[in-house]
Amino acid sequence: MPDMPILETERLILRPHSLADYPDFTALWADETVVRHIGGKPSTAEASWIRLMNRAGMWHYMGFGFLAIEERQSGCFVGEAGFHEVRRDMTPSLVGTLETGWVLLPKFHGRGYAREAMTALIGWADERFAGRMMTAIIAPENTPSRILASRLGFTEFARANYHGDVVVLRRPVTAETPGNMAKI
Repeated sequence: MPDMPILETERLILRPHSLADYPDFTALWADETVVRHIGGKPSTAEASWIRLMNRAGMWHYMGFGFLAIEERQSGCFVGEAGFHEVRRDMTPSLVGTLETGWVLLPKFHGRGYAREAMTALIGWADERFAGRMMTAIIAPENTPSRILASRLGFTEFARANYHGDVVVLRRPVTAETPGNMAKI
C-alpha cells in the first residue's frame, strides 16, 4: 500500500484516518448542515463505516485519497479533504482526474481551515501527480464551496446532472505540472 502522507500546516495536521476517528466521522456525515449540498441525506452509522473503510482502499489502489483534518492546537477532528476517483456515471466524465473534495464539521466553518487544508493537499498532489487534471463537482447553491474552489484556482467548465444539478470545475495544469493527462 502506498504511504499515506501526514501534512502539517500552521493550524492543521492532515493525516490518515484512524478507527478512533469513527465517532467524529459518523457525526460529520450524519450532520444535516454538512450533507445539505452533498447528496442531501445524512448518513447512517453503517454508511459512515463503509465510507471510512473506503478511505484506506482509495489510497491502496489509487495512491491518493482523503485525509482526516485535525486541529493542531486542540487535537480535535475537523473533517476531511483530499482526492478520489468515484467513476461517477455523469457527463462530462471525471475519470482519470483527481476529483477534489472537502467537508468540515459546522463548528469549524468560516475559519479558513478548508482552504488551508486544500492548499497543502494540492501542493502535495502537484508534486506526485504532475500533469494530472484536478476537478470538483459542487452544488450550484453551495456558495462557500464555490468561492473556495475559485480561490484554489478552479473554474467552472460545465454543468451536469448528478443526483441533481452540479457545477463541474477544473483546475488548470500549471507550469510546474506541465501537460494534461485528462482531456476534459
